[in-house]
Amino acid sequence: MTGHERPCPAIREWLPDDRPREKLLLRGPQALTEAELLALLLRSGTAGRTALDVSRNMLRDAGSLRGLAARSAREMMRIHGVGPAKAAELAAAFEVGRRIEAGGGSRRPVVSGPSDVARIMVPALRDQKQEVFHVLVLDSSNAVSANVELSRGTLNASLVHPREVFKVAIDHRAAAIVVVHNHPSGNPEPSPEDLSITRQLAEAGKLLGIPLHDHVIVAESAWTSLAERGVL
Repeated sequence: MTGHERPCPAIREWLPDDRPREKLLLRGPQALTEAELLALLLRSGTAGRTALDVSRNMLRDAGSLRGLAARSAREMMRIHGVGPAKAAELAAAFEVGRRIEAGGGSRRPVVSGPSDVARIMVPALRDQKQEVFHVLVLDSSNAVSANVELSRGTLNASLVHPREVFKVAIDHRAAAIVVVHNHPSGNPEPSPEDLSITRQLAEAGKLLGIPLHDHVIVAESAWTSLAERGVL
């Protein structure tokens, strides 16, 4: 810094209309930029940098707010100015948003078709960097009574076995189940392993009297229903 340069003023020295908190209270959260919303969550910056400076740097590093939301707390901590506390608060805020989006307006969402499954599971799975397999437990009204993550890793028979899937179903007294997993590649087309596991689960469900209603594959914001494909 030269003798003619002045340090950037702290947020508390800004005009009230320019401060994120006051701006939100005066004009509503929709009036704030993504960087300003992040700055409110961060609350403080680092030496010589405001929370807004840090939040702008985070967005540049991640490429977008969506890209930042996809990162784990440990990944966010690699950004200068973001320590464990800030990273944990941001990760929690993003997860709250995902759960609100997935839950919709219903305490126990009802599954009447694959679009309902997608509404519940796309927010949870679209940013995952490895394959994650979930079992949705349905009651007699097709309401979701439990949503259980069963495995993480490449989907195959050793990771997803019918006995593990139906143990979840039996433990939760399921009337039926839907299984869901994601393709981090972004391609929603089922693999041969997906088709094989789906058929195994369908047969096991018939024997146990707990039908498999669908197997939905999530790929970013797209999805494929194997029930609609005629696999079930």
